[in-house]
Amino acid sequence: MTERLDDPLARLAALRSARGRELLAQVAAGAGESPLHRMRAAMWLRERYPADLVAAAYAQQELREAAAAKFTRAPDMLLTRGGLEQASPEPVARHRARRFAGAGTVADLCCGIGGDLIALAGGGPVLAVDLDPVHLGMAEHNAAVYGVGDRVTTRLGDVRDAPLDGIGAVFADPARRDGGRRLPTGTSEPPLDWCVALTGRVPAVAVKAAPGLDHAAVPPGWELELVAEGRDLKEAVLWSPALATAARRATVLPGPHTLLPAPGDPVPVAPPGRFLHDPNPAVTRAGLVEELARSLGGWKLGERIGFVCTDADVRSPFARTLEVVESAPWVEREFAKRLRALGVGAVDLRRRGLAGNVDEIHRRLKLQGTRRATVVLTRAADRPWGLICAEPGTWAEAVGGAC
Repeated sequence: MTERLDDPLARLAALRSARGRELLAQVAAGAGESPLHRMRAAMWLRERYPADLVAAAYAQQELREAAAAKFTRAPDMLLTRGGLEQASPEPVARHRARRFAGAGTVADLCCGIGGDLIALAGGGPVLAVDLDPVHLGMAEHNAAVYGVGDRVTTRLGDVRDAPLDGIGAVFADPARRDGGRRLPTGTSEPPLDWCVALTGRVPAVAVKAAPGLDHAAVPPGWELELVAEGRDLKEAVLWSPALATAARRATVLPGPHTLLPAPGDPVPVAPPGRFLHDPNPAVTRAGLVEELARSLGGWKLGERIGFVCTDADVRSPFARTLEVVESAPWVEREFAKRLRALGVGAVDLRRRGLAGNVDEIHRRLKLQGTRRATVVLTRAADRPWGLICAEPGTWAEAVGGAC
């Protein structure tokens, strides 16, 4: 068929139509088939549907497969690549939405494809605002997919012009891309300063930011929350004074597990112990390594080294615990010999406080064997230091050696 759908909004409308839904279902049904089968199916579909619509349906199928890592109902959602990249994973969005409980109507500014909108609408009415009509249409569709469409009111336009009368709280997810181009680090559209100034109109405001946000950019009285899903650091959230409960917070999902600043004695610095605790990236970025060390009864390898050590096998949701198999000053050739002697064929190289190209070191080690290990390159006793580590209890016969 020769009908063309050059306009993105026209393609979206076509995909949302009964005919578009039928096409999407047929494309999804063949997703698990061989490449040859899919090619023949695409040719057959192009004889029955506009070629542009068939291409759009296949693009949606690819995006839906990628979105499965973030959304439980990805097979029914409509997406763009940029919108999917910026969207928070479902567990992260739901965690954040809980703090808006009882706020009344929440304004979701720069709602994108609706990842946060869905979570927010689970708790009450939401005004969704976006300048992109395609994203706004997708957000409306996706909210319906999750059964919360009746709680959503959409508004097309610049968020700077959004009416906030009667709004109980604001969530802002300013764009960090301009089209396909990533904006310079630390910048967004609208800028962070504009988002912060929203408190002059609505006291309860939360702003999503990149996890690498400079702490100095956090306004006084605001809370900075760093959120990780497992060990994958996802994002930072700034909570206005009306919503803040601490200056900083590290949150690890699932759980949620929360680590907050807590006063205490300085954490001692000492040589490595029997167990090494690698803090979750949310803990490190939130500047809460000392709080973690005190909670474990441990010590640090150096004032600026983020690893924590203990002699007891203690566990925390805020760190990965490893058992130290070998501990010695870092001499690459000696560690390579010892790793081969231990039968290590695969290593995860972790470097903190010590210079060196991890990929080149990995290549030079030339390992063979069936065991897996974590090799830590760091500093201890003010000198380069290496640690060979394993999951606790898996190398009982090898623990306690030295290179």
